[in-house]
Amino acid sequence: MSDLIVALGLVLVLEGAVYALAPAMVKRLAAVAIETEENQLRIGGTVAAILGLGLVWIVRG
Repeated sequence: MSDLIVALGLVLVLEGAVYALAPAMVKRLAAVAIETEENQLRIGGTVAAILGLGLVWIVRG
């Protein structure tokens, strides 16, 4: 359970850093995401989730 809390904390740190360091980029990416088809976003999210799972699997082995 503590690993999950640490992982969520790291997500918050990374998200917060992106918003703090490059808010204009975040706004541009959001505008692009609105124009992107849902299927493309779904595929991108699935690929990111699989890559993340693979990374955790390799590291935690």
